[in-house]
Amino acid sequence: MTSHQPSGGSLGSADLVVVGAGIVGLAHAVDAVRRGLSVAVVERDERAVGASVRNFGHGCFTAQDGDALRYATAARTAWLSLAREAGLWLNEGGTVVVARADDEYAVLAEFSAARDGQAVLLDARGVAERVPVGPGVVGGAWLPMDVRVDPRQAVHAIAGWLARRGVRFHWATSAHVVEPDAVVTGRGRVRAGRVVVAVGHHVHRHFPDLAERSGLRSCALHMLRVADPHGRRVDPAVLSGFSLLRYDGFTACPTGPALRARMESEHPGLVDIGLNLMFTQRPDGDLIIGDTHAYAGTFDPFQAEELDRRVLEETARLLGAGPLTVRERWRGVYASAPAPFLVATPMPGVRVVSVTSGIGMTTALGLAPEVLDDLLA
Repeated sequence: MTSHQPSGGSLGSADLVVVGAGIVGLAHAVDAVRRGLSVAVVERDERAVGASVRNFGHGCFTAQDGDALRYATAARTAWLSLAREAGLWLNEGGTVVVARADDEYAVLAEFSAARDGQAVLLDARGVAERVPVGPGVVGGAWLPMDVRVDPRQAVHAIAGWLARRGVRFHWATSAHVVEPDAVVTGRGRVRAGRVVVAVGHHVHRHFPDLAERSGLRSCALHMLRVADPHGRRVDPAVLSGFSLLRYDGFTACPTGPALRARMESEHPGLVDIGLNLMFTQRPDGDLIIGDTHAYAGTFDPFQAEELDRRVLEETARLLGAGPLTVRERWRGVYASAPAPFLVATPMPGVRVVSVTSGIGMTTALGLAPEVLDDLLA
């Protein structure tokens, strides 16, 4: 799949050239293929290794709001189709949001009333029947429309599906210059009818002024993979009260501000590190747990053990388990900006696209068709 052409040579042409083989770039390739366009993808690494493989694999469709909810709704349909066509693993177990305080349950009750069947309220027993939890649960909600994929498999399966449909992948190939009708790489020039640049938080490497105007920064996450302490199959993704502070569908509820005030008063350290206490189960049974949030233009390379310790302690408490066995640790990084989506036109025939809110897996497959509608027009 890798093209090895001499530097300065021709890498051919395509109706659409996509820079970046993460989920946002692949989403545009998928939609372009469905439109019958020829596509080439340029990716600097030998395979996708960024945010698209370092996440929970959670299609958190229901908890979105505004444009994100519209994109997420369309993306759900696309994920289900790709699961069948590309052979990627997908679980339709939904999401369980665990409430361990009355004000958390109050937010879920308001959310359920507003969403008309998209969130099913649960009592404490109903929560325990669906997911393993520790003491102190007062209730929760089940969001049946959400899905899970294996992030370590999904983007690679999509790339393979695209390759089988004629998409040319230029792996281990850096894009140096983006022009209205071409992308100049370290291996040669790819002539393009249109170009989509989908490089996540690396927009500044190609368009620094655009990144600065957009307020683009990086968000770093502490995440871990641990052994399941209960040895139980967990179909839903699991969110907590801390998650209610981070998704727009929940924060829009009238009781949301009171919940935030209480959490900031009782758990200031955990709110300060941006804890979104949640977990998903991998197909092998291990749990992906996390996560924390820190924002900067450039991060120091040193990862604080204190943040991992807090994630492990709070997850064990949520699970009602003892010390957890860590299999792996990693830092996730995604693009962040004041607006949740960056779609810009730095030159004719070129779009820069980045999901700047940490929900690329959830929304990209719904965002891409709207971007291409505009770009191709």
